[in-house]
Amino acid sequence: MSRKLNVHQAIAQAVRDHKVDVVFGLMGDANLFMVDSYVRDCDGKFVPAAHEGSSVLMALAYAHVTGKVGVATVTHGPALTNCMTALTEGVRGHAPIVLLAGDTPVANPRHLQGIDQREVVKATGAGFVQVRTPELASRDVARAFYRAQVERRPIVLNMPADFMWEEVEYESHVLDVFTKPGGVAEGDILDEAIGMIASARRPLILAGGGAVDAKEQLIKLAERLECPLATTLKAKGLFSDYAYNIDIFGTLSTPAAYDLIAQSDCIICFGTSLHDFTTDRGKLMKSKRIVQVDVEPTAIGGGLHPDAALIADCGLTAETILWWLNEAEIPASGFTRELDIDILTAHPVGSDQTSEGYVNYVHALERLEETLPKDRVLVTDGGRFMTEVWCRISVSHPRNSIVTANFGAIGQGLQEAIGAGVAAPDRPVVLFSGDGGFMMGGINEFSTAVQQGLDLIVIIANDSAYGAEHIQFLDRKMDPSLTEFHWPSFGEVATSLGGQGIDVRSSDELETAIKALETRKGPMLINLMLDPHDVPRMRI
Repeated sequence: MSRKLNVHQAIAQAVRDHKVDVVFGLMGDANLFMVDSYVRDCDGKFVPAAHEGSSVLMALAYAHVTGKVGVATVTHGPALTNCMTALTEGVRGHAPIVLLAGDTPVANPRHLQGIDQREVVKATGAGFVQVRTPELASRDVARAFYRAQVERRPIVLNMPADFMWEEVEYESHVLDVFTKPGGVAEGDILDEAIGMIASARRPLILAGGGAVDAKEQLIKLAERLECPLATTLKAKGLFSDYAYNIDIFGTLSTPAAYDLIAQSDCIICFGTSLHDFTTDRGKLMKSKRIVQVDVEPTAIGGGLHPDAALIADCGLTAETILWWLNEAEIPASGFTRELDIDILTAHPVGSDQTSEGYVNYVHALERLEETLPKDRVLVTDGGRFMTEVWCRISVSHPRNSIVTANFGAIGQGLQEAIGAGVAAPDRPVVLFSGDGGFMMGGINEFSTAVQQGLDLIVIIANDSAYGAEHIQFLDRKMDPSLTEFHWPSFGEVATSLGGQGIDVRSSDELETAIKALETRKGPMLINLMLDPHDVPRMRI
């Protein structure tokens, strides 16, 4: 049954009809009435950000943790251009979100903030849906949500400001997303793949982000083959309860696991595009058979060409391979009988010494791994510090791990931590960020976390420098002073913004900070002061 609504009300209602509980954003003259209607008329929750790009990042994390479509909104012109890095991050991370972006009035082509917003969005790789007429607004909302789910990328809905107060007949439109099990592997290529697996003496199964839903099938196949399991960074934590899980595959592997991978004669890859960091630029895949399974054709052959490529559902394919192995009575490889998993998963720690006035970074991470809440959602910003965090701080499931480095940017971590906190209010969120990343994009949103009352623990790896650049100057025996900064006390900044902040310059102060975690209320920041000359090198 239709009813008369203004367009801003129609868009708000259409969003709510898609079961959207929360919208992240920053209001301006092209979206403020829509936001108001979403909150007042539709009983939705609005989380205001301090920067437009932050709202997109929050929506990305919300989508990752919940498995739903994330939603953000901004106004036009510079508000949208401020979202370009965040949109690109979402595209590279295959995140299904909808950005409700205002646009300048159609009737005023010389508007001060006018810009070709379609071209801006195209440059990021995101999709674009234009609200065509006031009467079609709700249908265009439905198109945007449909595309976000099917295309697995951000979709920008472009809403001209002069449509907002037009009166229209409203009818609900929600498009059913076409979902079915992915294709089942079959034919000669399947036969060849099974032959490679059956004849392997040291097979290994590698799972990426596209195989997260196939966990049980992959474990059964690994048990049948008696082979170890590994994951890409995107699937970290997927096999945490499997006895022969060697954790991350590639440049982030332990030295022992790296050697084990090199000794393997067949890598069975599920749901991974085999990024250069995963394969160590192809080194780890030499002299072995590669079977690659993915429902996305574009994931095949990007980094290297496999010996057998199966465009098929990961779980169904694992079940099919298992059935044929049993049918043919293929003996297990026995590979896992040779393995000492404790050695394979132990990253070197080294000396706990460092310069006076600083803490040893690796030992601080080892101590934090022991004491941080176990039910955490882990968020990592980009930067020099990140690889050690990925290797040493565990997660219970890939949905509890958010890596904000799909575009190689820094300064996106705290915003995504807020989105994760809104998505999982019953769990603590732990963010690791560098000092440069925190100053670039975190400090302005720490106040947002305080206002939202989030259970957020922020760990700053503070070497008072842009570390990746700092080490390059040192390697060439050049003066690194241009990379160094004298930041304010982040502990004091966090406290002044309404949170709790602690600066840590020694092992004793680290223990004091860890003790304070037990009584934290609201966002807490631990500022680890690090010697810029004594921070581990990135492993990628």
